[in-house]
Amino acid sequence: MSRRVLIVDDESGIRAALAQLLEYEGYDVKAVASGHEGLASYEQWRPQLVFLDVKMEGIDGLETLKRIRALDPAAVVVMISGHATIQDAVGATHLGAYDILEKPLDTDRILVTLRNAIGHLDLREENARLRQSVERHGEIVGASEAVRGLVQQIERVAATGARVLITGENGTGKELVARALHAQSGKAKAPFVEVNCAAIPSELIESELFGHMKGSFTGAIQDRAGKFEQADGGTLFLDEIGDMSLAAQAKVLRVLQEGEVTRIGGAKSRKVDVRIIAATNKRLDEEIAAGRFREDLYYRLNVVPITVPPLRERREDIPMLVQHFLERLSKESGLPLRTVDDEAMARLASLEWQGNIRELRNTVERLLILASGPRIVRTDVDRLVGTRAGDATTGLGSLDAFTTYEEFKLAAERAFLTAKLKQHDWNVAETARAIDMPRSNLYKKIERHGLARGQG
Repeated sequence: MSRRVLIVDDESGIRAALAQLLEYEGYDVKAVASGHEGLASYEQWRPQLVFLDVKMEGIDGLETLKRIRALDPAAVVVMISGHATIQDAVGATHLGAYDILEKPLDTDRILVTLRNAIGHLDLREENARLRQSVERHGEIVGASEAVRGLVQQIERVAATGARVLITGENGTGKELVARALHAQSGKAKAPFVEVNCAAIPSELIESELFGHMKGSFTGAIQDRAGKFEQADGGTLFLDEIGDMSLAAQAKVLRVLQEGEVTRIGGAKSRKVDVRIIAATNKRLDEEIAAGRFREDLYYRLNVVPITVPPLRERREDIPMLVQHFLERLSKESGLPLRTVDDEAMARLASLEWQGNIRELRNTVERLLILASGPRIVRTDVDRLVGTRAGDATTGLGSLDAFTTYEEFKLAAERAFLTAKLKQHDWNVAETARAIDMPRSNLYKKIERHGLARGQG
């Protein structure tokens, strides 16, 4: 089914010429002469895209845009102006316009804008479909093969009660996996208690885990239950277990063997029924070889190993993660929800994320707060995110992002064309002459790569 495009312009010549061009391109077109007619047509016909004149008799374009966006906050509207001012452009942008075109209208510019807008719609609809089908267990978001495999592991292991050792780089979501294991277990209604072993000083870790009796050491002003007792009947998550002292490791091993815990300074042991889930970003085999981790404890903990994949191994999940974080952070902060255009999303997917999902989340929050318009575009990403390893030498992002020579060649072509178009102020004819390429070929490549002014 063809896309529906509504033209609202009080100049009959503009309406006729634009309608003829769009119909030739295969769109279903309706053209009206006033803001009132445009509003009525939008409400009845629900077009996917609107071309809207700024200056019209009666309701002007900016007021019409405002009312269209009130009817449909997701409306995609391209403004047309014979004498657009900076004030018009800023006003239209603030009201949610997708773009603004100046008269006399340039055919190439219209078609590039049209294809970018339709590409934006396609991406938005695809994201909506993905969100409907995405696997969400706790906050584990993704539809990649790596995430589906992870989710299947969680489903198989959760109900067994077996101890689990979760490994993975910083920021990959090891805690989320632990919480998902607890939530899908028979202990879901019991406590989930977390201990970050790297954040607690070594002299306090034993008190934190096993509790203490009043007066057992300076500062112990009352009896206190440790994390094992607090988690009784539920799950104890030992995060960054590789940073635990050897003395604490020995006591944890004894609790796992005997199912009993004794508070510091206490004489009486207490039975505890606790499922242990541990996590680390360290190679425990190397820690064992270096004498920093007990081998017997490792085998007690590593009944079922689960490895959380880094973001670079699941790049196809980045658009869903970005959308997820935008929606959640917008709701939490009260900031207006922004959209991300396809070029900005492609740039985010190509970057190196050393901090994995945690770094991506922080980046999305920065973009949500500081991006210059209602849509996050490539220039926002370049300005607010900066570069990652590999960008400076190639200009194409990390070479790890490319799996084939063809992918690299396309990325190189895209970077070259973007630079030349910017150099010639996005004049297609001048750019084609400068790079000795037929104008029709350049136009096809612009369409293929989804290039547009102000992006890249």
